[in-house]
Amino acid sequence: MRLNELSPAPGSNKSRKRLGRGKGSGLGKTSGRGHKGAGARSGASTPAIYEGGQMPLQRRVPRLRGVARGPHKPARPTVYSPVNIGELQEVPGGTIGIEELQAAGLVGKKGGPVKILGDGEIDRSVTVRVQAVSRSAREKIEAAGGSIEILER
Repeated sequence: MRLNELSPAPGSNKSRKRLGRGKGSGLGKTSGRGHKGAGARSGASTPAIYEGGQMPLQRRVPRLRGVARGPHKPARPTVYSPVNIGELQEVPGGTIGIEELQAAGLVGKKGGPVKILGDGEIDRSVTVRVQAVSRSAREKIEAAGGSIEILER
């Protein structure tokens, strides 16, 4: 195969409209623009949101009132790094804090807030120092003889 033998796939290249080339072409005289009106003039285009005189969507929909964020709403919800109880089995030591979880590779290095979740089992007594704990995780840790210290965010 050589460069001079290459050709596009059949039907992929469409020839352009040749406007104003006489009546027989089908696109003579007004060149497919009809008679008079804005669409017949050069530079005429309607906005993408124009609906032909129908009441436009942005005017049919009522305006939202109030503020998206204010003193009554937090700016962003707190995003916790989840750690399951079953994963705590792998962390050595009697006290498990954020530093120990980072060393074990269970949470990221940035050290954001951590929440302990109740999936899995724990069979040893540990003191867990994190920002949040689910109810089921709390029950399992305390049933194993452990304790929980909640840190401030």
